[in-house]
Amino acid sequence: MKTLDALFRLEKKVAIVTGGSSGIGRAMAWALGKQGARVVLIARSQAALQSTVDEFAADGIAAHAVSADLGDSAQRLDAIDRAMAPFGAPDILVNCAGNNIRKALPDLTDDDIRATLALNLEAPLALIRAFAPAMQAKGWGRIINIASQQSFRAFNNSGVYGVSKGALVSLTRSTAEHYSRYGVTCNTLAPGFVVTPLSALAIAASPGFAERHANASMIGRNGEPSDFHGAAIFLASDASAFVTGQTLFVDGGYSAK
Repeated sequence: MKTLDALFRLEKKVAIVTGGSSGIGRAMAWALGKQGARVVLIARSQAALQSTVDEFAADGIAAHAVSADLGDSAQRLDAIDRAMAPFGAPDILVNCAGNNIRKALPDLTDDDIRATLALNLEAPLALIRAFAPAMQAKGWGRIINIASQQSFRAFNNSGVYGVSKGALVSLTRSTAEHYSRYGVTCNTLAPGFVVTPLSALAIAASPGFAERHANASMIGRNGEPSDFHGAAIFLASDASAFVTGQTLFVDGGYSAK
């Protein structure tokens, strides 16, 4: 039987984290690395990726960067190959990359819809299909999808974003149904309102926006990326071996009110 500390350790594990150069993805990648995992970060900005890799290295984390737009099918396929080059096939996959086009449903263009579904749904599905078979062969794997409050309720012009994130929760259940018997679990994290570079755009565009969301939580504040350190480690480690197909709300009680 493993010691309690060992349940949460990730030595010899390889983690691929999309959207890993900022916000929640970066925080989760850092936490996995500090627990011993070797980390591959996939994001669009090479500069942000390199900065993150350098900062991780200073913290003793082995990390590698892959620059790609996962919403583009050709770049996605190339990124899958490049992501396995430094450390091999992943044991842990975190699907965090996403976009949120905040338009009312009638105002969405065909391009808005295609771009959102390509990055928020098609990319996680493609990465799961690419990496889960190797996890199955090893008899161990962890897949973590990052959803949204808008997976479960509509607000702030959910539009196609809510559609994509609702489908991601369904993908979690479908993945868990097939792979869990092979030691590969799949779960979802549902953030509340988290202060990140992406959400800063919404804050700037709407005075009082952040305060309203903070007041809607039970804890009385908005989330920070560091609030996801513990959840990432739990769902990526042996500690969660009997947890699969579930959604964990990391939202300060936002969804419970």
